[in-house]
Amino acid sequence: MTLSLGIRRTDSQLKPTRNGRSSKSDSRGKTRAERSKMAACALVVTTAILSLTSAVTSSTPSGATAVKAHGGSTCSQPGGDFAYGSSVVGIAGTHDGGGYWIVNNLGQVAACGDAAFYGQPASLNKPIVGISATNDGKGYFLVASDGGIFTYGDARFHGSTGALKLNLPIVGMAVDPATGGYWLVAGDGGIFAFDAPFLGSTGAIRLNRPVVGMTVAPHGNGYWFVASDGGIFAYGVPFYGSTGNLNLNQPIVGMAVDAATGGYWLVAADGGIFAFHAPFFGSTGAIVLNEPIVGMAATPSGAGYRFIAADGGVFSFHTGFFGTPTFASPPQPMPPPPPTAAPSCSVSMSDPNPSDYTDDTANITSTVPNSAVTVTKYYKTVTSYDSGATDASGNAAISFYISGATPGFQVTVTVNVGSATCSTSFTPQ
Repeated sequence: MTLSLGIRRTDSQLKPTRNGRSSKSDSRGKTRAERSKMAACALVVTTAILSLTSAVTSSTPSGATAVKAHGGSTCSQPGGDFAYGSSVVGIAGTHDGGGYWIVNNLGQVAACGDAAFYGQPASLNKPIVGISATNDGKGYFLVASDGGIFTYGDARFHGSTGALKLNLPIVGMAVDPATGGYWLVAGDGGIFAFDAPFLGSTGAIRLNRPVVGMTVAPHGNGYWFVASDGGIFAYGVPFYGSTGNLNLNQPIVGMAVDAATGGYWLVAADGGIFAFHAPFFGSTGAIVLNEPIVGMAATPSGAGYRFIAADGGVFSFHTGFFGTPTFASPPQPMPPPPPTAAPSCSVSMSDPNPSDYTDDTANITSTVPNSAVTVTKYYKTVTSYDSGATDASGNAAISFYISGATPGFQVTVTVNVGSATCSTSFTPQ
């Protein structure tokens, strides 16, 4: 049993500002006036699932093809390669079925097959969560998690929730085939309608699992949205079944409508497909994927579908494969810092053969700047010390007086500069 209850969202006073945001805050379910406008509560009970196929089915019908990730590319990416580390979040098909657009969370767009590239945002406040084509396929909308709307080609801005404080982020959108407006759906099932009829929402209902996507009836007379457990909420359209009571291997991540039958498909993160009043063309439920599936799109005629993984891998069933986006290579790692050389020094005497009762100087060069220096002189059984410091270049000159030395007897001189040690000698005359 699926309960479809809607709290009306009004947008008649939402006026877009220059930055593409709406200035009117949402008052979801807070006033009696709104509740009086509540869409009819639809309690839909189904006793028969017209077509349910397990997601682990590995066989595909004749003509179905599953394409592994990055199996070749004919995609146009004038905005540049998808950034390394970014994730694909959505796919939308062209009007004639001969191509598709792919978008990542940064709003970068790849146009594949006969899809034309119309642009992409230069900057975002929040990540992109979905893409929808215009009704004639000559443009597309991007929607961000804050409900910000970005329009390209012949897409027109009708409003957004970019300036509203949402209870939960926006997770998807759908374009109204009748008006060209659109609906946004949040994770709590709240619906925001912009130049499209509001038919109901679950914004005031506590859901078992969050809503993850939506799709619209072929003629715009209603919409469905789906929760991650496969629960289906139908407004103005028939309920054909759900996976809400099934134990799924992976959560549901998206859905698409079958334009031929009016039914729908659900896709799970492992690529498992659940078909309700729609034909099963194949799935990846029995294939180990590199990255999870994040969404799906059906052909305009309903003769096939494709879904897409977070790494841009496209899996086409009973429809064409037109390429995958190119991702930038990983950034080159920073070269390791050069090894730090051990402190060193060298010392020489100004006069290696000084006369008795004269001064001599130890000239020190080191790699240890501004450090204390100790000069130790070993003469027979006598040890004497002198001290000083290196300058900013690591050099020092330390002088000492020679007296009573035995001519021809070598004196060893050892210098310590920090942890560096060096030595020399002199022989009095």
